[in-house]
Amino acid sequence: MPITVGSKAPDFTLKTKNADGLKDVKLSDNFGKKQTVLLFFPLAYTGVCTQELCDQTSGLGEYEALGANVIGISVDSPFAQEAWAKASKIGITLVSDLNKETTKAYGVLFPMLAGVGDTAARAAFVIGQDGVVKYAEQTATPKDLPNFAAVKAALAK
Repeated sequence: MPITVGSKAPDFTLKTKNADGLKDVKLSDNFGKKQTVLLFFPLAYTGVCTQELCDQTSGLGEYEALGANVIGISVDSPFAQEAWAKASKIGITLVSDLNKETTKAYGVLFPMLAGVGDTAARAAFVIGQDGVVKYAEQTATPKDLPNFAAVKAALAK
């Protein structure tokens, strides 16, 4: 069960990989500055995840106009995420929750996806500048996409 609207968002420091190397991304760095959209997704290089992150990359301007930073989170390594982002032209910051601690803290661990192991479920959260959850959604199945119109409506409030 995902954490609920109105609760304090669990802070995290996770790794991203880009041309400059490994870098820390800390949720609370946005507090007081920007809202944050967290997009949990099961696995890099899969069809639905690629579609979701590419579609959201093409709409990054909308999120920026709403004063939001977008972070994608999966249990893939930062190295796999970087290669996937390059190959698929994904422009969203992707962070690695390889140890699954953040996925568990948000209540969106998906057990034994396709028999390969535990992953993040597909989920979306809007975190206000104050660090409080403004929107929370875990999709019914990993094949379903979050309601992005509802995410943007939460950002606009």
